[in-house]
Amino acid sequence: MKLLDKYILKKFLTTYVFTVLILVAVILVIDFTEKNDDFIKTNPSVGEIIFDYYLNLIPFYANMLSPITVFIATVFVTAKLASHTEIVAILSSGVSFRRLLLPYLMGSALIAATIFLLIGWVIPNANKESVAFQIKYIKSPFTYDSRNIHIKIAPETYVYMESYNNAANIGYNFAMENIEGTRLKQKLTSNSISWNPEAEKWRIENYTIRTFDGEQETIFKGVSLDTTLNMWPKDFESTYKLEQTMTLPQLSAYINEKIDRGADDIEVYLIEKYERFSYPFAIIILTIIGVIMSARKARGGVGFQIALGFFLAFIFIIFVIASRSLAQVGDLAPQIAAWVPTIIFSGIGLLLYRYVPR
Repeated sequence: MKLLDKYILKKFLTTYVFTVLILVAVILVIDFTEKNDDFIKTNPSVGEIIFDYYLNLIPFYANMLSPITVFIATVFVTAKLASHTEIVAILSSGVSFRRLLLPYLMGSALIAATIFLLIGWVIPNANKESVAFQIKYIKSPFTYDSRNIHIKIAPETYVYMESYNNAANIGYNFAMENIEGTRLKQKLTSNSISWNPEAEKWRIENYTIRTFDGEQETIFKGVSLDTTLNMWPKDFESTYKLEQTMTLPQLSAYINEKIDRGADDIEVYLIEKYERFSYPFAIIILTIIGVIMSARKARGGVGFQIALGFFLAFIFIIFVIASRSLAQVGDLAPQIAAWVPTIIFSGIGLLLYRYVPR
């Protein structure tokens, strides 16, 4: 690494960290202002507010703002270098523009790798604390209100409940069917099923089992049955920001479990998974765009270039939000939605690199 690389890399990384701290601090102040009434109403301790909630929010917001902050840092550093005629001097000394990009690429790659490790394994654990705090002190008590619940708990076993009371962990009008191919082999029905926390099993009261063997049907009636099922009370708990509290391996396993059960609400989890892979690439692309846009010395100073940097960064966020919404309603595949902003801005970067004078 040459002296020039160290000089630019140091400026880039320090500006990035400073930008992250400033923006996160502003957001935390705004968040406290919005939630102050909730804190007064539910009365959490100061320690819980600081350590359980806000301290765990810092890495979440730092990651969420990473595309914006890295882009703003790039524009600010490069525009300052250009305004001091340092870019002109560097290029005049025989250094190519591609070579000038190297320290920026090194810095953005370092940030991207760090962000990937954080969002894959570290930030989800911090989110567990902050989300638990929100559920306890900010959100209204959760009530599971879905009706006519269908769950696939095994390759050939399906469960049905008309409703479920998550406060008492009781399901009503319960049915469990064993189906081989297109033939119903066995069906268990009961008015209710309840969770036994001591035994960690489900208790089925006053049940009827119908077994089918060709044209013959056998009926058995029982009073009480304790059994284990691939179904747990947590399946009926609040899923508020659940995707943000899972590490990458946990998220993949949860998605596979939802698919095996035949669930149709996996889009939000797929989007979360694929966005974690696309975010690091977006950081590198936005860094390149930032350098191209701000490498020329502007007569009016760096103010316009920095403002333009903010504008394009927020345009990127709008693309992220729009593509995520389209995926959630089923108009766009989650795999595509997660990469759309990065692909679009990659095209913008290629156009800028080819046609914008440097």
